[in-house]
Amino acid sequence: MRELTLLEARVLGVLVEKQATVPDTYPLSLNALVAGCNQKTAREPVLSAGDAEVLAAIDGLKQLSLVFETSGSRVVKFEHNAGRALGVPSQAVALLAVLMLRGAQTAAELRLNCERLHRFADISSVEGFLEEIAAKDPPRVVKLARAPGAREARWAHLLCGAPAPLPASTEGPPMAGDASLLARIEALEAQVQRLNRQLGLEDDNAV
Repeated sequence: MRELTLLEARVLGVLVEKQATVPDTYPLSLNALVAGCNQKTAREPVLSAGDAEVLAAIDGLKQLSLVFETSGSRVVKFEHNAGRALGVPSQAVALLAVLMLRGAQTAAELRLNCERLHRFADISSVEGFLEEIAAKDPPRVVKLARAPGAREARWAHLLCGAPAPLPASTEGPPMAGDASLLARIEALEAQVQRLNRQLGLEDDNAV
């Protein structure tokens, strides 16, 4: 299966989410899907997609058998087929949906944010399903390197391809620009110390 676009992943995540949270209005109409994609809360990043863009994303998902169009209603509606198309259980579908909607998260965050889609008994249960779909061929999620200062590593989905790496300034040696900035700060501190001495201030360590 090809990689999904950001909007395709958002549409798929919204369908999974709304099936669990608002079952009375599921499957979703185009209007409901657009509203879910552009929702301001529980979304990362926040999008502003139009009807035509969402409809194009739906068409792309239909070609991959991830979304189906339902009949028997005056309004065309759509439902997901994520579990079968991706070959993963419903618990994993819930985790993937939250990752598509909210971005990379720790296992603890996923357990909390999945509460309305699927209630996991504990964090180890979440990790078990994540490790299971990470071991699939192709893998559906990846455990990211733990960021400096972070207590736990985060997980990201791979349906849109490999996630962007952390900025170099937070995961390795300082960038050239950072080193230049540090040198300028040190030069300014030295200049302030010289001015203090010229003004008769004895504390050479004052900044």
